Amino acid sequence: MLDWFSSFSTRSPVLNALIATTGTYALTALGTLPVLFFRTAPRRLMDAMMGFAGGVMVAASCWSLLVPAIAAGGVQASAIGLLAGASFFSIADQLLPHLHAEFPDEATLEGPRVHWRRPFLLMLAMTLHNFPEGMAVGVSFGSGDLGAATALAIGIGLQNIPEGLAIALPLRRGGMSRGRAFFWGQLSAAVEPVAGVVGAVLVLASSAFLPYGMAAAAGAMLYVVVEELIPETVRSGTTDVATLGFIGGFAVMMSLDNALG
Repeated sequence: MLDWFSSFSTRSPVLNALIATTGTYALTALGTLPVLFFRTAPRRLMDAMMGFAGGVMVAASCWSLLVPAIAAGGVQASAIGLLAGASFFSIADQLLPHLHAEFPDEATLEGPRVHWRRPFLLMLAMTLHNFPEGMAVGVSFGSGDLGAATALAIGIGLQNIPEGLAIALPLRRGGMSRGRAFFWGQLSAAVEPVAGVVGAVLVLASSAFLPYGMAAAAGAMLYVVVEELIPETVRSGTTDVATLGFIGGFAVMMSLDNALG
């Protein structure tokens, strides 16, 4: 572990962010692999896994982003960043036509009415959803705190595993081929390496951006959890397993952050 941290400490934060977010993307692809062999999975299992993802995102927003943002720039800067990140996503949610990325077979078109194909609408949703996650990792590496950044990258990677599968399985169940369903599932996190590099570059260009960037990423992720993940995981009525999954994900991310941060 010490050798691993040592190798990261000798690289530029931008390269570290690229490596870490490539890893979070790879875990998405790993989580999507079962679609090559199965058409379905128990809905209770999927709701628990997506609840876990939501718990990780909320804990990461609190422990990995907002706490260091307040330490770096104070409550006012962090509140401004938090509100800006959530507001940006709220506006984008209204202006961009898209489908909710999780359980897309149940999703209806949101935003302006268009006649685009569902895969393209799904791609827009995936990009919108995953950009703040990658940016959060990039900003964290740009801050220079390798332990906290590593914990955040691990947490984001873990919650990416069920997300890819939640996208791919409904597509496969709807008649899409194994290969195409896998392609769309793993693509859900393809934007994260780009976002990670952008986040690290912004912090390195101006240290004043750090608290705003961290808080904005937290606000965006909290918006996604409340507006999308929680409603999707309780749609089928399995609130018990979704809630337990959420608490489990929160506990895992909290433990990671305090162990490595």
